[in-house]
Amino acid sequence: MKRRLPLLLVLVLAACSEPEADTHASADADVSATLTERQREAAAPSFVPQSPVLSPNREIEAVFSTAALNAQVLRLEAALARAQAAEGVIPQSAADAITAAAIPENIPQDAIDAEYAIVRHRMVALLNVLRRSLDEDSANSLHYGATTVDLYDSAAMLQMREAVYALIEDLRVIELQLIELADQYKTTPMIGRTLGQHALPITFGKKVSGYIGENRRHIDRLSDLLDRIERSIIMKGAVGSYLGLGPEGQRVEARLASELGLPAPYPDDWHASRDVFAEFALVQSMMAHTWARLGQEVFLLQMTDIGALVEERPGGAVGSSTMPHKVNPSLSEALIQHGRSIPRLAEIVQDDMINVFERDNTSRPNRAVADIALATEDMLGDTSRLISRLRVNEARMAENLELSRGWILTQRIVFAVQDDLGRDGAEHRLRDLATASTGTGASLREAIESDPELSALFTQGELDELLNPRTYLGLDAELVDEVIAQARAARETDPVRTETP
Repeated sequence: MKRRLPLLLVLVLAACSEPEADTHASADADVSATLTERQREAAAPSFVPQSPVLSPNREIEAVFSTAALNAQVLRLEAALARAQAAEGVIPQSAADAITAAAIPENIPQDAIDAEYAIVRHRMVALLNVLRRSLDEDSANSLHYGATTVDLYDSAAMLQMREAVYALIEDLRVIELQLIELADQYKTTPMIGRTLGQHALPITFGKKVSGYIGENRRHIDRLSDLLDRIERSIIMKGAVGSYLGLGPEGQRVEARLASELGLPAPYPDDWHASRDVFAEFALVQSMMAHTWARLGQEVFLLQMTDIGALVEERPGGAVGSSTMPHKVNPSLSEALIQHGRSIPRLAEIVQDDMINVFERDNTSRPNRAVADIALATEDMLGDTSRLISRLRVNEARMAENLELSRGWILTQRIVFAVQDDLGRDGAEHRLRDLATASTGTGASLREAIESDPELSALFTQGELDELLNPRTYLGLDAELVDEVIAQARAARETDPVRTETP
């Protein structure tokens, strides 16, 4: 029979060793050794992650606050004035005065609120308060030829820009946590499941590496989105034809973007084309589904019947009011809920793509944009804390590998005997044995040993090797190393937040 190299090595080792006096005693010793190994694993100290955890700093909440929105509008008014002065539309002295006055410290919110109570228009209220800090000529040049929708749509883009940078930074923190976890457990065997059924052995690190890759693609998506956000500064007027800004309108718009350190704006009037807003929401919806999947997987893996993971609770936390033994899932459950609620918010933003004529405001999209970013910030915080609290039960993972009594290794047996029985013959033989075992409860080893033709193809040593799931992990460890290496390399070119424009 044509044997693979590992089986030849086993034969050589077997030939060089002393004859086995008692096969059953040897098997009992193997079981005892396995139990001892599992006991050592259970007694070993739990892995305590060292990577930083996201702090609840509410950064995105600050980005979408009223004060931050007003600050963005003031920056835009100042940049517009400078751009118009450069094109000769307003005097340079007016631009200088507007730039000096258009700072949040000069425009207290209580003054804006008092003015709004009179005029009932947020843009007019802010401008009226700002004009009180200007001389008459400069006041006349303020907001010259501009329209409210331009200022607030552009301000929304600047807010989204800040939010994207914050989200990227959060994902990068989570990435380091996942890298540490995957690296620690890249050789830790566990059962791999497909369609909910035991399939083949994998390592826990390999499972985690899938989330590293998905998380990294979210960073890439946000990085790509930044370009579209930064090109969406707009000063085209109420119906997009620059009628207010005049013949210099396109040049003024381009200069305004340059004043903010941003690239040239899109030439189209996108006021009714809300695709960039929709993409902003869609990426976060995808992120929510990623971490809901993680939450669901952790939720299931820590079930009493599986016990592969434990979501460690903070000191003093109570799992159940009436059953003291329970350690109920918490953050994993929260992630599942985020996966349901955030995509619903994204639908509101995406629905705004069906806009009316040159623009409308029927869906109040800016509020939904803020809401989804705030919810995503909360979700990423929950994700980071969950990862930091995960404890891996290697002993239970090893026990779960044995639940099928060896049948998860039928593929390996097929590969070992296909030269003798043919591929189809080998598969049919193992499938018949598996079907018969459902009635007898026989293990794969017992089924093979009860089949004279099949058992004759193996020595005891060969069968021991083939039926050890720890030696049938494919390239999982190498895969984890490659995923980690690519993630670390990509971190070198991630967008870095510069000073707020």
